[in-house]
Amino acid sequence: METYLSSVQKQFQYYKSLADKAILQVEADKQLNWQPDANSNSVAIIVKHMAGNMRSRWTDFLNSDGEKSWRNREAEFEGGYESRTALLEDWEQGWKCLFDALETLTEADFEKIIYIRNEGHTVLEAINRQLAHYPYHVGQIAYLSRMLAGENWRSLSIPKGDSEAFNAERFKFKT
Repeated sequence: METYLSSVQKQFQYYKSLADKAILQVEADKQLNWQPDANSNSVAIIVKHMAGNMRSRWTDFLNSDGEKSWRNREAEFEGGYESRTALLEDWEQGWKCLFDALETLTEADFEKIIYIRNEGHTVLEAINRQLAHYPYHVGQIAYLSRMLAGENWRSLSIPKGDSEAFNAERFKFKT
């Protein structure tokens, strides 16, 4: 399980870094609150939801239901942030809850049952649930950020049209 836990931490770090790079490319703070339409979410709303989810799920992870009584999920989908600084502080706090909780886990913990909305999950299932949930929203953040950055967008992976050059560089030392 130590290898699994290390892999999970690496995956969460990777998806956080993708979102960090995407958010960074949104130049104007007010654009972070832009919504394509009234029924869509802004980057800020997605960040608020993810941060709220992380605080709820990962605070007292092994001992209390992941849907905390103090969480107001509906409020996560309203409004935005007054500044990029406030958005980033909330974002970092959410991720800190996640990484701090993962750091405390032992191999014996993976056999435990924890609850999310009063539904039992093994620790492994609960981690996998979040490992599916967060990248879903990271993709949304990247897509919105791409739209907002326009022609200034820098690809988060291999830029369109550069696959051949990328692969040539990656495999040039392979014999």
